[in-house]
Amino acid sequence: MTEQSAPRPTDRRSLALMLLLTALGAVLVLTAVGRTWARGTVTGLDGGRLEISATGSTLTGLPGGLALVALAAAVAVFAVRGRARAAVGVLTVLAGLGAGAGALLGATDTAGLHAEAARKLALADAQAQQISHSGWPWVALAGGVLLALAGVLTVRSGRHWPAMGARYEAPTRRAAAAPRAAANSPADLWKALDRGEDPTG
Repeated sequence: MTEQSAPRPTDRRSLALMLLLTALGAVLVLTAVGRTWARGTVTGLDGGRLEISATGSTLTGLPGGLALVALAAAVAVFAVRGRARAAVGVLTVLAGLGAGAGALLGATDTAGLHAEAARKLALADAQAQQISHSGWPWVALAGGVLLALAGVLTVRSGRHWPAMGARYEAPTRRAAAAPRAAANSPADLWKALDRGEDPTG
């Protein structure tokens, strides 16, 4: 019953904050995973050195995938109520924490760059050298934290937020009933008789 009452201004603000945190967190994560996270060099077959690099999505698909899960959960908030909404909030928290954990792993990852070196030289035992990491994994970590905060806010305040439900269908039913009621008015009955129609049919 609480969810069907008119939302308070504070409820609207907390809902807007959740949407903002989710959008900002997802943008940070998805932007970061497309950037270079690690660089290094590898010695070629001719003895020369080749530069190699790997993006966040190359090193780990975890942050990007979970950011999309959090975005989907933010949309699902409007379609569910009660415990289901709290469950969506918990899912968002887990998605944010998972994205942050993936970013932390990517911040120190070397295996991904070794694999990139092996791919570039077509040698299974090729190893990257002089490996350095950029700051983009930490941007993804910040995005994951924002997503987790959005989930916590959903768990704490989500039960007071408006949701799609029967009240959105009621105007349609009333609008559909209005023409029927108008068609049964005395004036319409007389007009039907004048046209030679059976108004009772």
